Amino acid sequence: MTHDHRAEVLRYTAFSADPAGGNPAGVILDAAGLDEERMLAIAAELGYSESAFLTERTGEGAYTIRYFSPKAEVPFCGHATVATALALAERDGPGALEFTTPAGLVPVSVVREGGTLRATLTSVAPHVEEAAEADLAEALAALDWAAADLDPALPPRIAYAGARHLVLTAATRERLADLDYDFARLEALMRRLDLTTLQLVWREGPEVFHVRDPFPVGGVVEDPATGAAAAAFGAYARELGLVPEAAVLTLHQGADMGRPGTLTVELRTGDVRVRVSGTGTRIG
Repeated sequence: MTHDHRAEVLRYTAFSADPAGGNPAGVILDAAGLDEERMLAIAAELGYSESAFLTERTGEGAYTIRYFSPKAEVPFCGHATVATALALAERDGPGALEFTTPAGLVPVSVVREGGTLRATLTSVAPHVEEAAEADLAEALAALDWAAADLDPALPPRIAYAGARHLVLTAATRERLADLDYDFARLEALMRRLDLTTLQLVWREGPEVFHVRDPFPVGGVVEDPATGAAAAAFGAYARELGLVPEAAVLTLHQGADMGRPGTLTVELRTGDVRVRVSGTGTRIG
């Protein structure tokens, strides 16, 4: 698929080796000749939650990258970063990459495991903050969730690891599975709080979680596999002492949409950054 002679648009899915799973992203490896308006138009035409554009090569394995949803530019997108890294690895071979994103510098390493490529991104320094009671009440109203639907052991927070996400944890898997929210109401709240997604979570076990990410500000109902939110959730889990200082978390996402994917979140002692890894594959 080619929009003009400068912009070959590749399609990849991230966080699944199955083209029918994970989260699809557009990947444009040479976007140097594209302006903002054209990048947004390409992202809108593709209709994926995000597309990634390499606008400049700054060194060996080093690039400037921008991300667009169908509605707007976003500061960071994990699944599109993984998809881009895998596309570069298929073209140039696996190894170390470095992306300069609007949120900061994001190193990515790609390795080959058997016949499968796996990419690991390292987030910018994260932070976690309290969610105001009024904002929490509005989020629950938009979701049509009751306060009793939340897991009291995992309190609401706003977490950031390149983009801001409101983390809400469901008390049951059934609550997480039943997602039918007020699109316009939630979008308005998210724009006011500068949120990229809501990270809705159910804890299956000590280090295993199921997640869903409403994404109305991007123009889509739900994101199938969200690397930026996974990184933010890793910071949240560590900040609240839910997991050991060094831990590997497994996040399952997309099953409720028919696009199952798996995100691996790694926390390391002495490093505040969060690592998110997964496989992926070209679509078509």
